[in-house]
Amino acid sequence: MFFLIYSFLTVNQIPLIVLLNFSFLLFSIGLVGIVVNKQNFLILLVCIELMFFAISLNFIFFSIYLYNFLGQLFCLLVVTSAAAETAIGLSLLVTASRVSDEVTYDSLITLRG
Repeated sequence: MFFLIYSFLTVNQIPLIVLLNFSFLLFSIGLVGIVVNKQNFLILLVCIELMFFAISLNFIFFSIYLYNFLGQLFCLLVVTSAAAETAIGLSLLVTASRVSDEVTYDSLITLRG
């Protein structure tokens, strides 16, 4: 799968600074979404996933630029940790929705043991 990235994106076609600016834009959107969001837990999870995606894109872009496969391995590590974080977050979401009708940060406080 990752060899397809090498065939479509080469350093000669797109400058690295453009790719890094795109990744920074995605990370900034996720960060602003976390800061601005006050109530919805699901939007918080989506914003965190967007930030993880931006970080993994940085690893892939530098891997392509430096002709080194370690960035793609780190990207796999980030993706697996993001999947684990999403599974835990969605289980909290389901548990909070069973306890109360709405899912907010305040309803997550009631889940304390």
